[in-house]
Amino acid sequence: MRFLNQPATDLTYSDVFLIPSRSTVTSRLDVDLSSGDGTGTTIPLVVSNMTAVSGKRMAETVARRGGMAILPQDVPLDVLRSVTEWVKQRDTLYETPLLMTAGDIVIDAVHLMSKRSHNAVVVVDGSDFVGVVRGVDCEGVDRFSSLASVMRSNVLTLDAVPFDDIRKQADAGDLDFAAAKDQTDAALRSAFAVLDAAGTDYAPVLRDGEVVGVLTRTGALRSTIYQPALDAAGRLRLGVAVGINGDVAAKASALLDFGVDALVVDTAHGHQEKMFDALRAVRSLSPSVPVAAGNVVSAAGVRDLVEAGADIVKVGVGPGAMCTTRMMTAVGRPQFSAVLECSTAAAGLGAHVWADGGVRYPRDVALALAAGASQVMIGSWFAGTYESPGDLQVDATGRQYKESFGMASARAVQNRASAEGAFERARKGLFEEGISTSKMYLDPARPGVEDLLDMITAGLRSSFTYAGASSLAEFRERAIVGVQSAAGYEEGRPLPQSW
Repeated sequence: MRFLNQPATDLTYSDVFLIPSRSTVTSRLDVDLSSGDGTGTTIPLVVSNMTAVSGKRMAETVARRGGMAILPQDVPLDVLRSVTEWVKQRDTLYETPLLMTAGDIVIDAVHLMSKRSHNAVVVVDGSDFVGVVRGVDCEGVDRFSSLASVMRSNVLTLDAVPFDDIRKQADAGDLDFAAAKDQTDAALRSAFAVLDAAGTDYAPVLRDGEVVGVLTRTGALRSTIYQPALDAAGRLRLGVAVGINGDVAAKASALLDFGVDALVVDTAHGHQEKMFDALRAVRSLSPSVPVAAGNVVSAAGVRDLVEAGADIVKVGVGPGAMCTTRMMTAVGRPQFSAVLECSTAAAGLGAHVWADGGVRYPRDVALALAAGASQVMIGSWFAGTYESPGDLQVDATGRQYKESFGMASARAVQNRASAEGAFERARKGLFEEGISTSKMYLDPARPGVEDLLDMITAGLRSSFTYAGASSLAEFRERAIVGVQSAAGYEEGRPLPQSW
């Protein structure tokens, strides 16, 4: 990356823009978005380890599209074990169905539907398919009616056999990756055509009458574009965060035994001795997965974390939507400049950085990658989606939202300190540096995290083609960044109506 005009101050994402260059890249689909930092992701996006953002549904969905979610550090070990097992057992192609029985009631189905963007439940008898209940089927009926009274049994279903045959041939070595991908894409095109001809966007996938997943019209299309982030055994990837207090080595060892694919040693102030001790404790286990650590905003912080054992450094202090650190303490740094300096230092040490926080538009993600980040962590932006852990709520105007909160807020501190005495919890609550409750509204046009992934990756692919880059490494090398005024930024904003 080089500057078109030299900056006089540190810069945020809004302060800069990208210049188009001569390009030989003829298609957005020719762009490879793989991160290249050892995490195995095929798009450069990581879900932040925030309690209100990252859970099992988020981890499954994002990994299926090539990213990776980091589960929060304040989740009990037994829960982390079960979530890791659950995610690893998910199908890499089919979406996970919401299963209920004919004897269940409508109100329970309505509550469950909001957990998935396809807005449907599959009614089963054991594992055998019985019918489907969509959101529209639950409108205007008694909320305590059984699903048997509203379900539809004469609905479109898809056979798993074509996909099973391709997988068997690939597992036997009869198909290489490219051939298996081509045949899978052809089968997905056929499934898309069947759904389109039937005028439906949803169908359960059956194997000998048993439900093994669901395919949606858009899901079939996405699966021809995205490559899932898979471990060596062909299972979906996920990471887990650990703090710097307590027996860090014991927790990290347990997580490695569970089969997690990345460890993130996380604290708000990553440039401190306790962090170095925690990193050395994790590194003493000789983990075979990447170890990320942070957060810092300076080259000195990067050097010390890498020396202590970090493969990846998380960069960002105060840019997050839920964070009040800068207003409370004056500590932090404009994020674009922080990422640029830290990534330069990391590259010289053979390490990588994740840009953590401050992205609100696809352009910001592109700029973080241009500045040298291998991946971008997203938190609050994904909080307002079906897949985030919170319950879907509706405000007085009818808009849907979910509650979010910062990980240094009084609410988060109370959760982490739940095992301590009331006095200790109350005292820690005085030192909050984050918002304890915020409404994160669902975008009606993009209510699911996959919708946001589509928007972000579409923007990235176009950014790469404008720069003449077909990979992340080429994008970093070729990007030309200019500094702009506030008026320059405003000029680039679309107008929802005429002036």
